[in-house]
Amino acid sequence: MTNDFTQALRVGLTAPDFTATAVIDQEFQTIKLSSYREKKYVVLFFYPLDFTFVCPTEITAFSDRYYEFKALDTEILGVSVDSEFAHLAWIQSDRKSGGIGDLNYPLVADITKSISAAYNVLIPEAGVALRGLFIIDKAGILQHTTINNLDVGRSVDETLRNLKAIQYTQANPNEVCPVGWQPGQATMTPTPKESKDFFASL
Repeated sequence: MTNDFTQALRVGLTAPDFTATAVIDQEFQTIKLSSYREKKYVVLFFYPLDFTFVCPTEITAFSDRYYEFKALDTEILGVSVDSEFAHLAWIQSDRKSGGIGDLNYPLVADITKSISAAYNVLIPEAGVALRGLFIIDKAGILQHTTINNLDVGRSVDETLRNLKAIQYTQANPNEVCPVGWQPGQATMTPTPKESKDFFASL
């Protein structure tokens, strides 16, 4: 993978493609991000290191709720700068001992740090990635990003909420989702006249 991204990474741009080794069902497999294009949404999340502390809470939480994402035509990919061998060892470790056990989605090895660099989450002096999370649509376009510092884990609920809102607005391009929107709640028509109907209902 080459890193020739001269623009700052931001939503609305094509997600940087990559090919890498991942651990899937305790086997090593090569995956390519663009292979999901036109097929699935992707939740791509980075975490600092295997065998650490906050990381297993996030990784197992996403795995435990994997089928909620699958029902939304979405694949989850976890990435860290560890090797596939470290990923496998961690997967083969019991959760009660700080391991993560079998996962329902791939863990990608970014030992060259090129993927983390492409997504602007690499801390060069530390050699690890920040807690970046990206939602990529079926066209391969970045629709959402959030980046936490190392100390704070992310929310599966909020990731699902954002994913559902993105899918809703893509299916209903004349509507937008207001603050905290959940499926079934009122949306807004983004025009000066019609938006007043929404504000009047508050």
